[in-house]
Amino acid sequence: MPYNLLKVYNIKLELDGLSVSERIESLKRIFNRDFVEDNLFFRGIPVYPTPNEGIDTMAVLFDHLTRKRNNDGSREYDRERSARLHWVRHHITERIPSKICVFSTLDKEGIRTYIHDKSESYVIILEPRTKLDFKHYYLLTAYYSTGRDVIKLKKKEKRKLSDIH
Repeated sequence: MPYNLLKVYNIKLELDGLSVSERIESLKRIFNRDFVEDNLFFRGIPVYPTPNEGIDTMAVLFDHLTRKRNNDGSREYDRERSARLHWVRHHITERIPSKICVFSTLDKEGIRTYIHDKSESYVIILEPRTKLDFKHYYLLTAYYSTGRDVIKLKKKEKRKLSDIH
């Protein structure tokens, strides 16, 4: 299980041979290393989990980075998201800028900033915020993009804003 901590971009985590509890423990080790034990910044601006009143924001973020939403609103384990959990920090810190496309759009929920790795079909969604002259981002989610998601992302990129927010 500790060998997953050694994985780097673009090698996926090995999760299939683990029991559910071992898998969760392995993912939480990576999550703690990448999000809890060290501050995360995108272009010098802090990135935080989305606040949710009365709920542990780190637990919500872990859920969004390892589970996908079903049609009924419930969430279930997503192997593709989970296997790429260690890619989130790599992309947000723009370790290989030539591999990503960063853009902002005005969505119905507000402005969103996308970090899109086209070669790996991977996307991270940030929400820019400013409160009392303090700019920060909320990390909304990250996922492996397939099917209709790829088409939606292309449409978003076509209507990107002139500035990255």
